Amino acid sequence: MGFEPVFYLWIKNMDVVKLVETTVNGLGYELVDVERSGRGLLRVFIDKPEGISVDDCQVVSNQLTRLFLVENIDYDRLEISSPGLDRALKKVADFERFNGERAQIKLRMPMEGRKNFVGVISGVSDGILQLDVEGSVIAIALSNLDKARLAPIF
Repeated sequence: MGFEPVFYLWIKNMDVVKLVETTVNGLGYELVDVERSGRGLLRVFIDKPEGISVDDCQVVSNQLTRLFLVENIDYDRLEISSPGLDRALKKVADFERFNGERAQIKLRMPMEGRKNFVGVISGVSDGILQLDVEGSVIAIALSNLDKARLAPIF
């Protein structure tokens, strides 16, 4: 009996992500991430090969605002943004696209006594990420990833 509201919110959030993804992809952008936080904030990260401009954010914001009105999606504030240089890596395609780039990885379960690794992505296949950490390549199951982000050197 106590699980219905949580389950309902989870399903509703999944529906919002699918709606956003379909709309963003239809406009010619890649959906990188959707975050919902307290106080009604809905944050959407988009990308495209040539980068994101303020005009791109405005186009997506206008379209999503109209969509949420029609679909009766509850939110107080909508933010559209580029993923930034330290973008999140969520999909297998992200790891393939950024092969050879430096990444910061946080694991769910420790490996070799550690949960945090920084190294260069050296491939991904069959659900296993190859990460070159200080000259030693380690294999990390994608199912064990908690968070992964690009870690550019400035």
